[in-house]
Amino acid sequence: MKAVMKREVKNYLKNPLFWVGIVVVIFGLFQILSPYLEVKYFRTEQEVKAAKPENIDDADIMNGYVKSTEEERMDLAKNKLLSMIVKDGSADKKEVQRTLDEICSSGKSVDEISDAIGELYGYPEGYSLHYYYMKYEYHLGTVEEINASLKAKLSAHSYSWYFGRKFADFGGVYLAFFSAVLLAFLFIRDTRRDTYELLHTKPITAGAYIFGKAAGGFLSVGIVWMILVIVFFFISLAAGIRNDLPVSLIEFLIPAVCYMLPNLLMITSVYVIIALIFKNPLPGVPLLFLYLFYSNMGSIGPDGEFGYYGRPLAILVRFPGGFLDTAPPPMTIWNQIFLLVASAVFLFGAAAIWKRRRVY
Repeated sequence: MKAVMKREVKNYLKNPLFWVGIVVVIFGLFQILSPYLEVKYFRTEQEVKAAKPENIDDADIMNGYVKSTEEERMDLAKNKLLSMIVKDGSADKKEVQRTLDEICSSGKSVDEISDAIGELYGYPEGYSLHYYYMKYEYHLGTVEEINASLKAKLSAHSYSWYFGRKFADFGGVYLAFFSAVLLAFLFIRDTRRDTYELLHTKPITAGAYIFGKAAGGFLSVGIVWMILVIVFFFISLAAGIRNDLPVSLIEFLIPAVCYMLPNLLMITSVYVIIALIFKNPLPGVPLLFLYLFYSNMGSIGPDGEFGYYGRPLAILVRFPGGFLDTAPPPMTIWNQIFLLVASAVFLFGAAAIWKRRRVY
């Protein structure tokens, strides 16, 4: 088993695609994570205005935007709709204001309030109160609001904790797709007919061969994972020191370990059993890509809104929300445990296939 594992790791380290892929992943990941390296306390309102993003949908704490309370969201949505209703001058502003206040204070749900306003005033430019309620999840804060939010969040966890979750989010996506391509080489030599037949004549047990191949593949993508962790921890360390924010290696590692490594093990295990079933690893490439697309799909949540809530046995863990408001989807920890169990089942199943299969 040890010899098989070493051989696979050496083969990957000699493959130019391995190193080119690492460079591409680091570059792409840096481009996505670079905005989160500019998190800092604001000193003046001018700094807040200067940090405003080109696209409001990308606004986050580094742009001066803070999470709105339910009351703030409703007020912002109501005021926006008010300005749109009276924009053409056909409605009296005070009368519309009074009516909207009455409807919004009725105790109804957001959807019911939105429908009631729509029945009275229609939907200006095609937008409803519900649309703006969702849009104003974050609002441009004052210096005091922004700094208070930062202080409260950073007193609970270090800057590395939040950056580590964003790293696990986007890094998990990049690394999963890279692994789906990289691991196609894991059985590419062994499934050639002459080699496949020869391997069955060798005095190596099915378990030693299968677990050695899986360990070699997992360690190879694990090397990529480790390089990414080292690179981006030191990048976040430099950002933390520059912006006077607390940094912790342990808090950075927790999401990287919990939300990335089980997924990589599952990807490796799926490749192993597919290669054994089809006697060819190449069918695993489209199947893994379909698995990744399934894992990354959104769905309708309990609140009736479309978003990312995670899926059973998903091999991607996403952290939607603002930088300081990231949270794993419900049941994620259980899902990561299920991935470990499923990986073990696949590997034992692959060993059984290898042991029982006869070459004619």
